[in-house]
Amino acid sequence: MRLPLLLALTVLAGTASLAQPGPHQKPKESRFQRQAPFPSLPTVTLDAVGNGWGVAQTWARAKNLQGRILWVDGTANLERVSSEPKIVNLVNRIAEVGFNTIVFDVKPIVGYTLYPSKLTDKLTTWKGQNLPKDFDPLKFMARECKRRGVTLLVSLNAFSEGHRIAKEALAGNRQDFGPKAGPGYDLPDQQTVLYEPVLEARVPFSSETYPIDPSTDRMPTSDRAISVITRADRTKNPPARAVGVVIDDRGAVIMIRTTETWDITAVPENGSLLVGVGKAGEYLIRNARMGFGIGYASKPTFVKISDRPEQQMPLMMNPHHPRVRERGLDFIREILTNYKDVDGVMFDDRLRYGGLNADFSDITRAEFEKLVGEKLTWPDDVFQFTYTPGLGRGIKPGKWYDAWMAFRAETIRNWVAEARSTIRAIKPDGLFGVYAGSWFGEYNKYGAHYGSSEFNAGFSFMTDGYRKAGFASELDLMISGCYYPRATIAEAMEKMLPAGRTVEAAGQLTNRAIRDEAWSYAGIMLMDFYNNREGLKRALQAAAGSTQGVMVFDLSHKIDDVWDIFRSAFKERKKAPHAQRGLIAEVRKRRAELDKLGVKEPPVIIREGAPGAGH
Repeated sequence: MRLPLLLALTVLAGTASLAQPGPHQKPKESRFQRQAPFPSLPTVTLDAVGNGWGVAQTWARAKNLQGRILWVDGTANLERVSSEPKIVNLVNRIAEVGFNTIVFDVKPIVGYTLYPSKLTDKLTTWKGQNLPKDFDPLKFMARECKRRGVTLLVSLNAFSEGHRIAKEALAGNRQDFGPKAGPGYDLPDQQTVLYEPVLEARVPFSSETYPIDPSTDRMPTSDRAISVITRADRTKNPPARAVGVVIDDRGAVIMIRTTETWDITAVPENGSLLVGVGKAGEYLIRNARMGFGIGYASKPTFVKISDRPEQQMPLMMNPHHPRVRERGLDFIREILTNYKDVDGVMFDDRLRYGGLNADFSDITRAEFEKLVGEKLTWPDDVFQFTYTPGLGRGIKPGKWYDAWMAFRAETIRNWVAEARSTIRAIKPDGLFGVYAGSWFGEYNKYGAHYGSSEFNAGFSFMTDGYRKAGFASELDLMISGCYYPRATIAEAMEKMLPAGRTVEAAGQLTNRAIRDEAWSYAGIMLMDFYNNREGLKRALQAAAGSTQGVMVFDLSHKIDDVWDIFRSAFKERKKAPHAQRGLIAEVRKRRAELDKLGVKEPPVIIREGAPGAGH
């Protein structure tokens, strides 16, 4: 049907007018500008727009406030805090170069404390370093920090009560990590329970299966399981009478060998080589057919973390267990009651779950079933692990997957709120902070939403339920580990490298995630800048440019080689924003006013970070 002529002309005229460009306006200067948050250091090119967002950022600059935090790891620095004179000299040096805050790790991941505690044993030995049993470093650290006007935060690991390296040392009859590996090993019922799949080989047109050796990339040592080789390595010759089946990236059989040697470089990318001897070899010969598939099936098992052959460094406990939760609060009570000069508490990166596959204990299952109101097919209604032919591990979400992710984050948030209340009950003006890795996109699998409950960004896991579990509003300060050897976004762009894997981009994301509910600080790792003094200077500028200050990790990382850099950077002395009691409440109030007025936030730029960065 034809449009009437007048209407057609009107439509065309409107389209033409829309297509015509208006007069050019004078453009703004580039967002990338030479700046120096530390004026005594060389300027660097920073993203002035991305770094300029937020009330906390604006007010900290206007009031000439800047966090300058040095982290003192408990185990790595055991001998540096092993006497009163050492602590006096250490705090003098830290204050003299211009740091205004110390985070002192007094309960490392092993679960023992550096101070005498009624809740656990005292840590006296680590990697050959010794701390006298009758010496209390926290007593003198608190005294000296108060004397020098340095804010002191004590670091605790909330849900970690043991260390794998210490356990392995004891298994080898070594005691250079102490006589015990952690109190959590004696509390198996409180340990986190992991969902660990047991793999089986599965063939088409048959219900017959055969177990897969859980240790990949090794030739079979028995006939009890099929070995899986995923890397092309000519040194991996099979044992006598072995059967080898090569499958491609779709699981289809492309080679069968029953000789004693073969060229396993024929294993394609994302494929694998299945090897069996004896009964396992007979299974392969009986079922392998050229062009047909052999895949993997998984059966869920639930194991305590200490029973896992390759446990991660920390022995993680169950955040749902009442005694675990109360024990974490007991450490707060003990420290703030006995050490009046301690300014506050900082929880390290073990304020979380042990991973995506934790916690699958009976306690947690009962809580979750109560929440959803039904008995579950466990764990399939949450998720199933899946495997590619090359043993890449994926997940198949179940009907309650999103609810499960939000449920775990809510559990951590609720405990953080309890910790905040515990601090206030003993020390009303006590500071409360958390450290976590900077790549926010990775922390959903740990159940730790350290951002604001009003933080809206395009992460796939950011459902309404998960978003509301943010706990930034309970904090005074948030430190993120922006542990990248490259400082600025501009530097990464010049070298055609991922811009998200820079100190600056990581700091920006942290500042946006916190959304004016706490002070945010970018952490840098000294180890990333060994023999790179100029890189360290740029990293300091990037950290302080993208957040309200910098945290330096760690005292043990050859800091004696770079004290002069900090002395130069901190030449102009500044107070930390978090030391201004009550100011963060005013920041939050102003953010709420802006929200009420409908002030629109700029989009959150999500640049992918590196998995594991900052852990």
